[in-house]
Amino acid sequence: MKNNKASIIPTMRYKNAPAAIKWLCEAFGFTKNLIVPGDNNKIVHAQLTFGNSMIMLGSENDNAFGKHVKTPQDVNGINTQTAYIIVPEIDSHYKNAIAHGAEIVLDIKDEIHGGRGYTCRDPEGYLWNFGSYDPCPEQS
Repeated sequence: MKNNKASIIPTMRYKNAPAAIKWLCEAFGFTKNLIVPGDNNKIVHAQLTFGNSMIMLGSENDNAFGKHVKTPQDVNGINTQTAYIIVPEIDSHYKNAIAHGAEIVLDIKDEIHGGRGYTCRDPEGYLWNFGSYDPCPEQS
């Protein structure tokens, strides 16, 4: 039987987490699941869902975990990992991301392994990969 719960949940820190949450929901279609606000317009913890998947994020800080995490802006725009998100209606998703100011890094195209996809940056420099290709076969 197929498990519909996310087993891998990417996490990230943002300089302006409240603005990032708003933008990720509007531009990419994430849904707010849990938002834990902190002092001074900071986000202690947030969970955003997309289908049966989730990301967790918060404001950058220098706590025990935060000391090990940098934003792309802190390291000259470099990303050391990215997420691939399956989107059945990839062309409309692409147009919506552009309409909300996503910086397209790799334009939408048909992929040799199937489906269509594109890569873009969010306003704080994180890379996001979206595509219609689903590499996970259905399990019964």
